[in-house]
Amino acid sequence: MIRYYLDFEKPIQELELKIEELRRLSNGSDKKAEEELGRLEQQAETLRNEIFSKLTPWQKTQIARHPDRPFTMDYINMITDDFIELHGDRRFADDPAIVGGLGSIDGINMVIIGHQKGRGTKERIRRNFGQPHPEGYRKALRLMEMAERFRKPVLTLVDTPGAFPGIGAEERGQAEAIATCLMVMSRLKVPVISVVIGEGGSGGALALSVADRLYMLEHSIYSVISPEGCAAILWKKNGEIGQEEYARAADALKLTAQDLLKFKIIDGIIQEPSGGAHRDPEAAAMNIKETILSTIEELKDAEIEKLLEERYKKLRRIGKFTRQSE
Repeated sequence: MIRYYLDFEKPIQELELKIEELRRLSNGSDKKAEEELGRLEQQAETLRNEIFSKLTPWQKTQIARHPDRPFTMDYINMITDDFIELHGDRRFADDPAIVGGLGSIDGINMVIIGHQKGRGTKERIRRNFGQPHPEGYRKALRLMEMAERFRKPVLTLVDTPGAFPGIGAEERGQAEAIATCLMVMSRLKVPVISVVIGEGGSGGALALSVADRLYMLEHSIYSVISPEGCAAILWKKNGEIGQEEYARAADALKLTAQDLLKFKIIDGIIQEPSGGAHRDPEAAAMNIKETILSTIEELKDAEIEKLLEERYKKLRRIGKFTRQSE
């Protein structure tokens, strides 16, 4: 049973509660009860598909932040044969908001790095709700340089509301750490694959997503600012803001995977199970794994100079410029 339902999922919740109740009452030998169970399950599946095929950008934002949604370590545990986490930036500290280390996927060794939000109050506080400090990005940087030294591909899993904007983070060079990640990732002499698995917020997400191939899960988001932040900047001066303004901002930001594929910002969309990745984490993980393996196969024989050139061209193609006539 799903622990948490979003507002637009309430019709699904009512049906699934009926299904759970009927399953408890049925002993498996009542033919009528089993038939009713089958009918209700089919009805719930149809309703779920209908609702999730018409999600608005704001609803997709809520799905991307769903508390039951799998996080980086969940996916790492499901897709790797083994994983050894490495800690620390060798300068200041270890930042639990970014995890990274050496992993093997179907015998292919790679360096895996990702944001980790944490589940439960204590872990979320320890992970700073997935908002990295500069030492987190410097840890990621150290691991990327290690990957280049040992000629291993890099996989990053992106899921953050943004880099931490606190005074301490700024004092320790948050902007410089992010900028250095961007520069180094753009020049890494190994294949780089990035997957946005939940929230891809601001420079905190961009710092781990300069890649040869950038993918997004179907209900993830990727934007320069959150809908709430955008709405506060544009409309708070006129009074209180709420769901209506957040939805309006989400529409304007074009932050969904479908919008970004259309704009050629990303290279592909990874399908999620019906109802979102939290409904069937293992199926979502297998979809990610298949995409990673096929991309590694595609990139493994590429000449380094050509790889770097294509990465550069990919970044330069982003955006559209027009010149006004005099």
